[in-house]
Amino acid sequence: MPNWVLGAAGVATLLVLLEILPRIGVVDSRFLPPVSEMFLALGTLAQNASFWLALLHTLVTWASGLAITIILGVIIGILLGNIKWLRDFTASTIEFLRPVPSVALIPVAVLLFGPNMTATLFLVIYAAFWQVLIQVMAGVQDVDPVVADTARSYRFSQATRLRTVIWPTTLPYAMTGARLAASVALVLAVTGELLVSGEGIGGLLARARESGAVANMYGYIIVTGALGLLVNQLARGIESKTLFWHPSMRKESN
Repeated sequence: MPNWVLGAAGVATLLVLLEILPRIGVVDSRFLPPVSEMFLALGTLAQNASFWLALLHTLVTWASGLAITIILGVIIGILLGNIKWLRDFTASTIEFLRPVPSVALIPVAVLLFGPNMTATLFLVIYAAFWQVLIQVMAGVQDVDPVVADTARSYRFSQATRLRTVIWPTTLPYAMTGARLAASVALVLAVTGELLVSGEGIGGLLARARESGAVANMYGYIIVTGALGLLVNQLARGIESKTLFWHPSMRKESN
């Protein structure tokens, strides 16, 4: 049976359970209404311009944070991967900072930037940056030593070595890091809006929760889940198009 059929069957089963369980009293419908009510509420919300403006705000925050993350991660990752003493100098600092949850930095972000989009952007960049940085560093260090020695023997300039030796090896790692960072960035964009700025889909979700509009709250949750699915599929599509020449992509296509 194709994987997509199993996936669709799993989603259908979940939806059926979410519809039946509140109706037969297994769960309290005041706190978990039937899924049909969630989608009806979402349809009503989608008729308001404020919903689409909030969605646009979330997407702008996500895209801005992801773009900054990729640029910084690639540049710093290549530097640290290429320069051993710099990598050793920063290794302990990276290992100290990387496990710190972004949510724990919310008070710091609010103190530095205030409860606004900039604070949310800071959380997005901090959380997603490590995904790109670690992957790029691993890619640089995975360059074939024979190829690197050959480039040095032919006295390639640093720019030529970067373009013809380092980057082709690092690119698959960078794409993996960007794909992981895309999902993490979306999670932190919504979390930051929910807990810090009160804007975007996260802000609407928080207000629905506070006002007791449970069906609306679940409608916004469905939107965030759909966004996560779209982001993941978009990232995978860009990765496969960019790395069409890579053996791993050829294996997947076969």
